[in-house]
Amino acid sequence: MMKVLVTGADGFIGSHLTESLVREGYDVKAFVYYNSFNSWGWLDHCQQDVKGGFEVFSGDIRDPHGVRKAMSDCDAVIHLAALIAIPYSYHSPDTYVETNIKGSLNVVQAARDMDLEKVVHTSTSEVYGTAQFVPITEEHPLQGQSPYSASKIGADQIAISFHKSFGTPVSVIRPFNTYGPRQSARAVIPTIISQVASGKREIKLGDVRPTRDFNFVEDTVRGFIRALNSDRSVGEVINLGNNFEISIGQLASVIAKQMGVEIQILSDESRIRPANSEVERLWADNTKALRLLDWAPEFSGISGLKRGLEVTARWFSRPENLEVYKPEIYNV
Repeated sequence: MMKVLVTGADGFIGSHLTESLVREGYDVKAFVYYNSFNSWGWLDHCQQDVKGGFEVFSGDIRDPHGVRKAMSDCDAVIHLAALIAIPYSYHSPDTYVETNIKGSLNVVQAARDMDLEKVVHTSTSEVYGTAQFVPITEEHPLQGQSPYSASKIGADQIAISFHKSFGTPVSVIRPFNTYGPRQSARAVIPTIISQVASGKREIKLGDVRPTRDFNFVEDTVRGFIRALNSDRSVGEVINLGNNFEISIGQLASVIAKQMGVEIQILSDESRIRPANSEVERLWADNTKALRLLDWAPEFSGISGLKRGLEVTARWFSRPENLEVYKPEIYNV
């Protein structure tokens, strides 16, 4: 098996991806964000069957020298390292340019110089902005409705430009809203579940009208690994989505029912995005993923969402997991 560098391996999707790659026999190097506590993020809590099964490199994706050193003995890279919180991007946009755009440039530049076999670059459905048509295909216009989404549009274009200019074998994978165990509480599903699990029945949310297309993390990880191994994905942008939309208000009701409680939703002004920045509707067309990657979500439709939410709620409800979250505050 090839040696694969996973940037952002300490995060939500990255830690699940690292575990799956190890289980499938890959030689994995996990790029984690350097810190003085020597924390590996969620990899500190990885499953027992993969502990010790991967190499760890501590660095900063913004530093080209560290990125080059991390990639020096690898065959491929799956690039997930990014700043992703939209509210934080409102007051600290420069950090998003440095991390998301410059970080992605560092990855593809090193990959080009070292002649890597594959670069899988992570995009986001937020680059589409509010849907102009549904379901959203890869040809949908890109709209930077937040500094975060603008930075990801820039990062995507940098990655694509290296394929067009230099033939770097880049695939751009565009996941719609991924959820599951370990997700940050700045996302809506952990926000709801952690409040319910901590005993609250009056749940604070922002705008509940927008719709989203949710992927369970196991499906998203499968899509990344399919892209890693697909020659047909080179030079392509590929949606990973469920082809199913649900409003935030409906989602909250489903979660409450799954957890066996009745809730009341309270509107929290601090959680509401500026009017022109809110993405009102996301609904993925996943036809291209099926055609090029032979990928389709296993947790599909409303039944798949309920199955994924059951797994996610069970994980968050364990005291040892819930205690690392702060459901009483708004997580920016």
